[in-house]
Parts: sequence; structure tokens; C-alpha cells
Amino acid sequence: MRNALRFLGFVMILEGVSGTVDQIAVQPFMGVVLNAFNRFVVDRVAFFDGYEIFANLVLAVLGVAVVVAAGRAQSAEDARG
Repeated sequence: MRNALRFLGFVMILEGVSGTVDQIAVQPFMGVVLNAFNRFVVDRVAFFDGYEIFANLVLAVLGVAVVVAAGRAQSAEDARG
């Protein structure tokens, strides 16, 4: 489970950074895969109009939080025995 959370967090970081790059300039590297959040969520939700870069950066920060939480869960389990 921890490894799945780490992987999910890593994907969130990649998609957030890639979406930010795609908003600033065109993303040439794996744009279809890495910009899924940017193209399917950010561009279609009216709430994000004008805040596209911010939304992608928040996704990246949440990804970091997920990776850190997964790491802490593992270290807490290792400390227990």
C-alpha cells in the first residue's frame, strides 16, 4: 500500500509540473500521458479559469505531501517492529 501511495504521489508531482510547463509553453515530452489532469480536469472545470498554473502547482504540492505521508507511514511501522 505504501508503495502504491508513493507511486501515486510521484505521478501527481509529474503531472502537476508537466501541466505547469504545458500552460507556460507546449509540453513536447509525453504530453498525452503527463498532462491528463491538465487537459481533462483543469481545462474543463470553469472554476479553474484563470488559475490553471496554480491548479497544476497545487497538484504537484499535494503529490509531495502524499509521498511524504507514505514515507512517514513506513517509518512509523518500522519503528513499531
